[in-house]
Amino acid sequence: MFTPAPTPPPDLDSTEAVWIPVRSGTVFVEPGGGFVRAATAPIEAPDVFLGVLDGLAVYALDLHETSEEADLEPVHLRKLFGRIPDEEWVVAGRAEQIINYDRTHVYCGRCATPTETNPHDRGKVCPSCKHMAFPRLSPAMIVLVEKGDQVLLAWGRQFPGRFFSTLAGFVEPGESLEQAVEREVMEEVGVTVNDVRYFGSQPWPFPHSLMCGFHCTYESGEITIQEEEIVEAGWFNATDLPPCPIGGMSIAGWLIQDWLQRHGVA
Repeated sequence: MFTPAPTPPPDLDSTEAVWIPVRSGTVFVEPGGGFVRAATAPIEAPDVFLGVLDGLAVYALDLHETSEEADLEPVHLRKLFGRIPDEEWVVAGRAEQIINYDRTHVYCGRCATPTETNPHDRGKVCPSCKHMAFPRLSPAMIVLVEKGDQVLLAWGRQFPGRFFSTLAGFVEPGESLEQAVEREVMEEVGVTVNDVRYFGSQPWPFPHSLMCGFHCTYESGEITIQEEEIVEAGWFNATDLPPCPIGGMSIAGWLIQDWLQRHGVA
């Protein structure tokens, strides 16, 4: 079990720790294995305490382009999924995001003074103008639209091949999650929805999102795709789905799997 914390507990065992070297979305692990567990860091690099995993301190290591890699294996964060336990994969995503945050907040965004880290949280404070910054987190909604025994899936332009998924989009300032669901569905496929129901959430480190999942019900309108973002969209039955995620690493797959289970298919 992982417990996040900004500083190590005073009674933490120092004989072994978990080390997560990261560089631009790539995590360095034991060759053919998982996280490095050792008393000292495997690579000399700036470290950040993340929390406690199964009684061991967890540190992220910031590997710059010139940093040594020791004998560790570089694995992109996406490809690391399934190779290590799901909870550890989430911790690896946290490591990537916190290191990126530290790198991009060395100086105050208001007056360019070097920042200092608060001792009680992850906030960066400017000693000159007192401006504060925290790790960037972008809330986004992701939704499965239901219409009778069909669901609406779309092929987004971010997918290189013909691959469908649920609709998603970032929440705008001053907007609730439910309002974001209604707006994004209208913008991307031109239909109105109601009965927006919360499903669950997932931290998504590509690069710093919090995905908030929903189910909702079709109300009216014909599918009219937003061509800048969508290649194709349509209504599909449980027994005739296009290529799409089912289960797996993303909340999109969880939404679809949940819908299939409720229809007695998966």
